[in-house]
Amino acid sequence: MVGPRTPTRAEPARAEPNLIDRPGTREYAWDSWPELRQLPEVDPRAWSSAVIVAAHPDDEVLGAGGILAILAAAGARVRLVAVTDGEGSHPDADPAAITRTRATETAAALALLGASGIEVIRLGFPDTGLAGREEELAAALGEQCAGFGVCLAPWEADAHADHEAAGRAAGRAGRRAGAQVLTFPIWMWHWAAPGDRRVPWHRACQVRLPASVAAAKREAIDAFASQLTERGPDTGPVLPAGIVAHFTRSEEVLLR
Repeated sequence: MVGPRTPTRAEPARAEPNLIDRPGTREYAWDSWPELRQLPEVDPRAWSSAVIVAAHPDDEVLGAGGILAILAAAGARVRLVAVTDGEGSHPDADPAAITRTRATETAAALALLGASGIEVIRLGFPDTGLAGREEELAAALGEQCAGFGVCLAPWEADAHADHEAAGRAAGRAGRRAGAQVLTFPIWMWHWAAPGDRRVPWHRACQVRLPASVAAAKREAIDAFASQLTERGPDTGPVLPAGIVAHFTRSEEVLLR
């Protein structure tokens, strides 16, 4: 077998595309993987309080929207912390306008989940700029996690720099505050495959979603129209249909 050609000095090596930009795993592969539904179950109704950290508006709905709805229905104290306003999703648009749009979409999504009454905190960190401000973020999240029993945050190895920085910062902040820290993968469902050894499946658990909650979550995802529609004549949506399909299951997966 012939190996890859070594570039000459005049021909610099091409950077490999990151995991998110590579072709991904289709949802039917996950849906047909029996081990996914054999993960140990967790019941969020046992939690009296939870803070949910989102690197961008919509992360909380994609990764834990069903859990959020269950917590709200159970009367738990819930705080949603949006680390950034998601203004980087449309680079050619006015950031202030995108910020307002994302906030409006979040409010609509929470209403569909029956969670309009939860507390929403916006930290205003720069979208796509969390990696350089992780310590500052951890300090800010320490204040937000104080007094909560559970902290939910993006997985710290999700292959998205903002997700990873938010996950690491929330993990440190939550543990210092004495909260149980659980993380939710988002882009992992795209770049990983069933049984992928890069994923710590021994830490995984699932939350079963009642049919009504799963349906409400699907509607809540649809509330983020700015992320689901084409951004320009040559630019597709932030969340193509194949990605969204990963979040319409009857369970949500967390990593402990």
